Amino acid sequence: MSELNAPFSGGPTLNDGVSIPWLGLGVWQSKDGEEVIHAVKTAVEVGYRSIDTAAAYNNEEGVGQAIRECGVARDELFITTKVWNPDQGYESTLKAFEVSRRKLGLDYIDLYLIHWPVVGKYRETWKALIHLQEEGLIKSIGVSNFQIHHLKEIIEDTGVVPVVNQVEFHPLLTQRELLKYANEQGIQLEAWSPLMQGNLDLPLLKELAGKYDKTPAQIVLRWDLQQGVITIPKSVHADRIRENAGFFDFTLSDEDVKAIEDLNRDHRFGPDPDNFNF
Repeated sequence: MSELNAPFSGGPTLNDGVSIPWLGLGVWQSKDGEEVIHAVKTAVEVGYRSIDTAAAYNNEEGVGQAIRECGVARDELFITTKVWNPDQGYESTLKAFEVSRRKLGLDYIDLYLIHWPVVGKYRETWKALIHLQEEGLIKSIGVSNFQIHHLKEIIEDTGVVPVVNQVEFHPLLTQRELLKYANEQGIQLEAWSPLMQGNLDLPLLKELAGKYDKTPAQIVLRWDLQQGVITIPKSVHADRIRENAGFFDFTLSDEDVKAIEDLNRDHRFGPDPDNFNF
């Protein structure tokens, strides 16, 4: 997997033939306007080419402005956004997509995701995403926070396999069964909250940071990468955005990868996809 050492040029090929970078900038909780604009421009300057936003983040307009002003051609960037829960359903998803596209100021979206599996809605929402892709408005379609049973339902319904499942994934929540199923189905797993919302003060991570002369964050991001999981750490600070990209120039031993995996406690910092009320 030599591409795992390619800082920004490499990336996996999704099941629809589209390539996606291994590293992206997450902009959850980044304020619209100058804060998110600065974060996105900084990330692009560092070398990031993937930006992950969502309708629910309320910063698509700022992301769009940064894209227009960053000095990198649109076709060199990979932009993800997501349909929010109240907007799910077939017709309402089509309308919500147009709102997001207009806010971003883009002719097309690289990856559009169902943000959460809203009971009674996500199956029709998935059909709307398929339609939008057929219309050429989205290059790739996927989901976020889907469990195995959610994935099976939409695949059985439509025969269309999501290209990506973006989920909470980190050393305390290693999602072994979900990762195995995704690999079997050709679904690319993507980690949100990979840095455990800053809860990196685990003795093993500190020990490995010393061993490899890296930060605990870089250790975790490299661990993601060596399992073939895309990672989208969030930050609005220029030094942290640069630091988060510094995990392509070393390799964790198999023993250290396993040691990190053994930290698993099935602990979520975010909501449970089978029990949420928003």
